[in-house]
Amino acid sequence: MESKLAMAGSPDNGDAVRHFVFVLLENFSLLSFASSIEALRIANRMSGKTLYSWALTGEGRPGTPGITYCSAGLEMRLDHPLNACSRNDTVILCGGLDVQKATTKPLLNWIRREARRGIVIGGLCTASYVLARAGLLDGKKATIHWENQDGFTEEFDNIELTKSVFVMDGNRYTTAGGASSIDLMLKLIAEQHGEELANDVADQLIYSSLRTDQDTQRLSVPTRIGVRHPKLSAVIRMMEENIEDPISPATLARDVGMSTRQLERLFRRYLNRSPKRYYMELRLQKARNLLMQTDMSVINVALACGFTSPSHFSKCYRAHYATTPYRERGARSS
Repeated sequence: MESKLAMAGSPDNGDAVRHFVFVLLENFSLLSFASSIEALRIANRMSGKTLYSWALTGEGRPGTPGITYCSAGLEMRLDHPLNACSRNDTVILCGGLDVQKATTKPLLNWIRREARRGIVIGGLCTASYVLARAGLLDGKKATIHWENQDGFTEEFDNIELTKSVFVMDGNRYTTAGGASSIDLMLKLIAEQHGEELANDVADQLIYSSLRTDQDTQRLSVPTRIGVRHPKLSAVIRMMEENIEDPISPATLARDVGMSTRQLERLFRRYLNRSPKRYYMELRLQKARNLLMQTDMSVINVALACGFTSPSHFSKCYRAHYATTPYRERGARSS
């Protein structure tokens, strides 16, 4: 893909062209990147002007610095290496799989240098992690893909992590990944060129549900589990919010105004498992996220997920995932 070929329209002196520099990390999410650049291309087409331009940069792969690959394995040709940007450029980092591995010292040094010059910098999908490692989100609100939130929270406790689809805090932008890149770009288009153009772009994208930074990235509990029972939803929500210090089934039942036996029947009827089993699966899922996404010790992962005994944690983990936490960590490293 050649970024220059994607530009549409002709320059118009009446509007300042906003230039985006997309930094493609190795194994970046193609959907997040393509969603962003398509919104800009369509804005140019619908306005009949070049309102936006862009270029692709990054470190590339060793031996092929001008080429990088997305998580789907497609090759992407870069326009130039990590050069200094113009002061009015907007830098957008595109993350995806194995973001820790893609967060190299040269990349962090480059981002910090550009940030000191006052440039607007954003991160799509897991690239929020890169901005956090660079210290650019300290004291700010941010978001990241829900699958990476557990690890992010454990590593960066000085950042106010939200579950929003995107966050704009000063000159730092972050998105949750996937189609949320469209929401961010529509917001930027609306701010610079008006709601009408942003709506036209959304229509061209067949994007009928415009979201704001107040919208959350995951489906509601009832939608996610396919059950619209208010008390069951309330219990699951309490479970998800209390992983490190699990609440007993008796307390959960009491808080929603039912007996423990009624709660048991409710879970059996709708989810085909006991409340205790469902809670355990939530805790183990978080544990797996932490093992795969952080360098926390296995003992600390166990404590963060409500297990006071490492041996009990290992036993439960093996029963559910057919491997031990130590082997899971080793598989990630390899």
